[in-house]
Amino acid sequence: MPRVLPESLRAQAAATKGFLPEDEAQALAAAALSAPAGTWLEVGSYCGKSTIWLGWAAAQRDSQLVTLDHHRGSEENQPGWEWHDPTLVDVETQRLETLPHLRRTVWRAHLEDSVSIVVADTRQAAQWWNSPLTFLFLDGNHTEEVAQHDYAAFAPFLVPGGVLAVHDVFENPADGGQPPWHVVQRATGEDGFEQTGRCGSLRVLRKP
Repeated sequence: MPRVLPESLRAQAAATKGFLPEDEAQALAAAALSAPAGTWLEVGSYCGKSTIWLGWAAAQRDSQLVTLDHHRGSEENQPGWEWHDPTLVDVETQRLETLPHLRRTVWRAHLEDSVSIVVADTRQAAQWWNSPLTFLFLDGNHTEEVAQHDYAAFAPFLVPGGVLAVHDVFENPADGGQPPWHVVQRATGEDGFEQTGRCGSLRVLRKP
């Protein structure tokens, strides 16, 4: 797959904390570039690694990327868990705090015109969200309850032909958690989405 990101931004994305391998990032950006212009939503920002790729793609498509996260980290990011990073803990609150890192990432990448940052839990945002979407990236909390909530809350806003991307999809339980895979099964089953691409743990689907 050809690289779709300028070299300077690729270097910045590589240096940004996160859990998105570059081949999956390239596939994610390519999927976004295939989506209609409009409002795009990223659920799960962390420090902004994927936001760089999607924000750049949004600028190319004359679209707006909204990146949604409460910035306190998912379960696996908390102290005592495998993916905890103590350098992200706020010295005053002693809680994980990724928002300053995301803001710095977006500013350094010169993407402030194409990226809007929303700080909220998805259950909060779902109460007021009413904008049609042409692209949706689900990469937030991966518990069964929250993964299913995020899909049910935001996928209905995808317009026909809109693109859904889901990260950390593992069909084999030995490879990783199952909730994102269950989301993909739900989308391609009862909701009629067509899977149009895959790369590593990334799945790309299109709404009928």
